[in-house]
Amino acid sequence: MLEDLGPSLLDLVHGNPGLADDVGGVVIHDPGDEVSYPSQAIVLGVGVYGAGEISRLLMELSTYGAAALVVRGPVERSEDLAAVSAASGVALITVTQGASWSQLTALLRTLLTEGDVGDAGAEMLGGVPSGDLFALANAVATLLDAPITIEDRRSRILAFSGRQDEADQSRVATILARQVPNGYLRILESRGVFGELYRSDRPVYIAPATIEEGETALPRVAVAVRAGDEFLGSVWAAVREPLSPDREQAFQDAAKLVALHLLRYRAGADAQNRLRADLVSTVLEGGAGAAQALDRLGFVNEPTVVMAMGLSAQTGDHAHVAAERQRLTSALGIHLNAVQPRSALALLGDVAYAIVPVPGDPEAGRMRASQIAGNFMERTGRRPGAVIGIGSVATEPSALGRSRTSADRALRVLLSGRTGRRVAAIADVYIDTLLLELRDSVAVYGDEPLTPVARLATYDTKHQSHLVETLRAWLDAFGDIPTASANLFVHPNTFRYRIRRVAEVAEIDLGDPSVRFALMLQLRLLPDPVPQADKES
Repeated sequence: MLEDLGPSLLDLVHGNPGLADDVGGVVIHDPGDEVSYPSQAIVLGVGVYGAGEISRLLMELSTYGAAALVVRGPVERSEDLAAVSAASGVALITVTQGASWSQLTALLRTLLTEGDVGDAGAEMLGGVPSGDLFALANAVATLLDAPITIEDRRSRILAFSGRQDEADQSRVATILARQVPNGYLRILESRGVFGELYRSDRPVYIAPATIEEGETALPRVAVAVRAGDEFLGSVWAAVREPLSPDREQAFQDAAKLVALHLLRYRAGADAQNRLRADLVSTVLEGGAGAAQALDRLGFVNEPTVVMAMGLSAQTGDHAHVAAERQRLTSALGIHLNAVQPRSALALLGDVAYAIVPVPGDPEAGRMRASQIAGNFMERTGRRPGAVIGIGSVATEPSALGRSRTSADRALRVLLSGRTGRRVAAIADVYIDTLLLELRDSVAVYGDEPLTPVARLATYDTKHQSHLVETLRAWLDAFGDIPTASANLFVHPNTFRYRIRRVAEVAEIDLGDPSVRFALMLQLRLLPDPVPQADKES
């Protein structure tokens, strides 16, 4: 990480980066929130300033086994900070002024991506692991003795080599933004560089170009990357002089190898998504292979909970709804990657399932999952119509199937619109869940009992009366006539007459608590509100 991004972006202040093994992920430090720290995490200390605050955070992170703390520079080197870094085993790194935290987060997570899930070994293409564009960029940089970027068709950065600090300000801005600056693109377009690049198989030399007055700039050499007639992208080298014939030929040959890696990279992303979906599906089924699948997803004997995200009734064609569902799934993946990096997410059918690490205590786990889902709902707004059901906390792999079932049951209640909520754990909507399932049972068995509420509904239909509505209002108001009549905008005496008719027609004793409970249950099982006329006969 330091070799690829420093010293133009990162600077090691104190600590030994060689102590860290495989970095487990990138986490943003938030003193006001519980954050799950993977082992050997890179922690971004946003808003952490001063030697005292940095020292306290270093010692706190040592308890989580973090690898490094990144803070905004400059930070003055001192013996005290060096001692705290050494005692905690956490390296202290500064990020340069002007670099945004969001850019740094994206860069680090790209660098730390490990490739296909559960891949036991990598296929080699040209001596470089298949699909490893960063390793390939470094290999090409060695051939040309110049810093390299690999870009897609829209001039977005897919990978870059080390030694970027040897290039100019435009290159540094490109790396930080993961996109060639618009000003630089306009200059290249005005010179006809892209037209020449599309037409030629040979490397194209580009004279220095500056965006702002006073900047220094290096020339560029670029070569197109193609697979047959398809333009996949390009490779750019920041050079100080034109390439020699040998290096120009090596650059041209390297472009062919880059094409193979880009194709493998594209296919690998699709394969990784399919594999992850298969692993998540295996885990959620809770069978014999659940433990192994969970291990391949990176979970090791820790409590987890299943979240199920679905879309409420959507207008538009099937393709539009599918695209919206995929967009929300991707957004949820980004959100989980930021707040709980070790979560696993897959879209299975019409539902996006996430397996999220949580505290082992059932109540604490439910609250943490609800908080994560609620924060995501706040960010997406109400327009997409997404809802998230949260299952029970699973303390072992075999319990994840039950957590998935609970999440599905909660999701069904939310999709029905019975509660008006957008996020709910199964415990929050348990009674509503039972009512829906009881309605299912009635439909399956074809039961049509002549219940008191059914008699009232039949009477209402025949006489255009309001007896079901009256009973519902009376029960909702706990028998308070003034409140119930006000809710229906009728005179209390009219309401008293109607409630007497309810008892007569339904042949019930409203003074019996068990009768009142049965009536409330029957009303909740009605599939839809009964249409009412304006007046009672």
